[in-house]
Amino acid sequence: MGQNMDNSMSKQMTGTKRKGRGLNKVMREMISTLLYLLIVLSVTYFVIHYVGQRTEVWGASMESTLNHGDNLIVDKITYRFKDPQRFDIIVFPFQYEEDTFYIKRIIGLPGETVQIGLDGTIYIDGEVLEENYGREIIKPENVGIAVEPVVLGDDEYFVMGDNRNNSSDSRTEVVGNIHRDDIIGRAWLRIWPLDDMGILKHQ
Repeated sequence: MGQNMDNSMSKQMTGTKRKGRGLNKVMREMISTLLYLLIVLSVTYFVIHYVGQRTEVWGASMESTLNHGDNLIVDKITYRFKDPQRFDIIVFPFQYEEDTFYIKRIIGLPGETVQIGLDGTIYIDGEVLEENYGREIIKPENVGIAVEPVVLGDDEYFVMGDNRNNSSDSRTEVVGNIHRDDIIGRAWLRIWPLDDMGILKHQ
């Protein structure tokens, strides 16, 4: 009888040990899964806030370079190491509407003077701006505030849409000059539509 009791206790202890090992395995798997999700979320947060993010073109102000509905990846890291350059296509928030972003091309750099003649000619510090991308001539009624010299501050940029006669940009007081700190990033890659997928040429 004593032997039977010992055998019974031994079986119960073995069952308890197996049950304990099973619980430990489940806990390890749960912790492993949580750590994996935490890493994925951290990497996603880092990429979205510091490296790049997706944005969609809305409207026709950048035609024919960018079209309504184009999906882009915005490079948010380059400007952490160098300043924006002339002709870069940048993304920045519209100050009068929450969660609204503009996509425009840099025309004037900090410290420069920008002026647009009534014939549509763009002048930078009194010299004609040479452009190598397709664009239309600015009509006299669309010269805006740049009919007078616009002097840019040490951290200001003058931006315009490529669709020069259908763009709200630095020629209007609503947009005005864009401060360096307001630039989110540089339009880098078009991912949609698939037929036009590829790295964007800025000049």
